[in-house]
Amino acid sequence: MSTSMYAIVNPSRVIAGAGSISQLAEVAQSFNAQHVLVVSDKGVAAAGLVNGPRAALEAAGLRVTVIDNTPPEPDVKDVEAIMEAAQAAGGVDLVVGIGGGSAMDVAKIVAVLLAHPLSLRDLLSKKADITARGLPTVMVPTTAGTGSEATPNSIILVPEDELKVGIVSARLMPDAVILDAELTLTLPPAVTASTGMDALTHAIECYCSKKGNPFSDLYALEAIKLISRSIRTTVADGRNLAAREDVLMGAYWGGVCIATSSTTAVHALAYPLGGKYRMPHGLSNAILLPSVMAFNLVGNEKRFAAMAKAMGLDTEGLTEAQAGAAFVDELKQLNADLGVPPNLRGWGMDETHLDGLVDGAAKVTRLLDNNPRPMSREDMRALYAALL
Repeated sequence: MSTSMYAIVNPSRVIAGAGSISQLAEVAQSFNAQHVLVVSDKGVAAAGLVNGPRAALEAAGLRVTVIDNTPPEPDVKDVEAIMEAAQAAGGVDLVVGIGGGSAMDVAKIVAVLLAHPLSLRDLLSKKADITARGLPTVMVPTTAGTGSEATPNSIILVPEDELKVGIVSARLMPDAVILDAELTLTLPPAVTASTGMDALTHAIECYCSKKGNPFSDLYALEAIKLISRSIRTTVADGRNLAAREDVLMGAYWGGVCIATSSTTAVHALAYPLGGKYRMPHGLSNAILLPSVMAFNLVGNEKRFAAMAKAMGLDTEGLTEAQAGAAFVDELKQLNADLGVPPNLRGWGMDETHLDGLVDGAAKVTRLLDNNPRPMSREDMRALYAALL
């Protein structure tokens, strides 16, 4: 855990609870908005989850432009096209992201680009920084996974590098968040499982991270508790609102953890899988999580034992090392119960791709540097090879 300075930055306003989407128009009016841009995706739009918010905003006298073509893993050209459509709409003064992490990540960066003459490619290559906040933003997650609604991050795929790249700035932190679990009730089981495991991964990694601190520890353990006790129920019975609320709140706390701590080697190893093979982010994290945590257990037994307790495991009479091992075993069992594949087969990978995967992961030093146990190229190669 970090012994240096640490800080926490949260969205200014968070509204939670079943039916809380009804507050969107009031939130928009609090920013004196006249023209609202809603960024979403086709799946969310097809499920009708944009209709109510749009109608409420229009009933309040606001002009609304909807862009609902955010792809699952947006790349540079996707974001540039959405940006052009947003500019063509003219006069936007508030951006609302309704959807999963991709829609919210795009909404956050578009809000900055609409307000400032910045190049997306310069931001991704670190040739430019975000020096001021963009337009006000409101995030409305429809999945319980990425925690993007609580983070200062925007993750975008750079195809030529076959890698996802994170733009990270406190000025990307959303201004307001609405957490309405009713919007997650129609998520299919497989998506519920992968996004929920993504959220659990955030909490676990942030608790293990070298940047971990009293803020992130508090929220990470709570997120682990909430998600662990309810994720199986949400997959088996998607209409269980109480379970959905647990996982949605756990995902939010996981995002808060990211904002004050950091993810680690799981995400670093997942980025090439998404960048080159377009594997869904939550799925790649879920598959990698038990293996990376087994690696990280060495030398970090005390914190792993604490996570085992937060997960609700019976650790009575166990040493810290034994409790930590039980925690890793539970991650494997959780994946099995949720239908997460135990390996990376079926995505077009074999041993000839190992060097490329390691090359991609090794570039993500922002996250690897936070891993609690140093991970060499040989270690990464062995982890990938074991999962192939």
